[in-house]
Amino acid sequence: MTLYLSQIRLSRSPSVQALARLFAPSDMAARRSAQHNLLWSVFSDGPDRRRDFLWREERDGSFLTLSARPPVQTDLFEPHLVRDFAPALAAGDRLDIQLRCNATRTEKTGGVSAAGKEKKRHVDLVMDALHAIPGRKDLPEDAASLRAPKRLDLAQEVAAKWLGRQGEKTGFRVLATEVADYSTEVLPGHRGARKGQPQFGILDLAGRIEVTDPATFLARLPEGFGRAKAFGCGLMLIRRAG
Repeated sequence: MTLYLSQIRLSRSPSVQALARLFAPSDMAARRSAQHNLLWSVFSDGPDRRRDFLWREERDGSFLTLSARPPVQTDLFEPHLVRDFAPALAAGDRLDIQLRCNATRTEKTGGVSAAGKEKKRHVDLVMDALHAIPGRKDLPEDAASLRAPKRLDLAQEVAAKWLGRQGEKTGFRVLATEVADYSTEVLPGHRGARKGQPQFGILDLAGRIEVTDPATFLARLPEGFGRAKAFGCGLMLIRRAG
């Protein structure tokens, strides 16, 4: 299957820039929802089309996508930069990676849906581990500043174990992992009190892996890693280690 790695950027024309706030609102939940819809405009060719692309927002405001079809060019965007994505990998190859992901585990709830299916829930691994850390209100004033580094340390520990399990299933071995950031966001569309609002966590990590099963690894790349793929997670960027 041919894949395409594309850089997509909003047009710099005055008419499109006037709408920029609609495409990238300040509220992060609304922003990710708007960006997802924006990217659908170049990949969705009918009401029955299922999403077959991964995406992530870059620091410069552009988007990177990995897709089974090249994006359609429209007046909303600068000319897309598109190239075939078909890396030739062998067992033992070492790759540097970047990955923005929502790391979860799935648990059975013991319930059954109206359709007779077993109910399950997805647990954010970092968020779950953070429950063991005292909250800011529980810490003395001079110790509150310690929570942020502890949060990142815990995210590092959880991410390394999660990525290692991903590799065992999908053809790679983790050599190094570094978490640059962990943040939580409210699910788009939530209205109501802050307490109890549905959230998901986003890990930004980099690392180095060794390919153990090239065919399995390459087959997994277009499927993405972790959940929240509609919100810009799951796309693993790879390059050969120097």
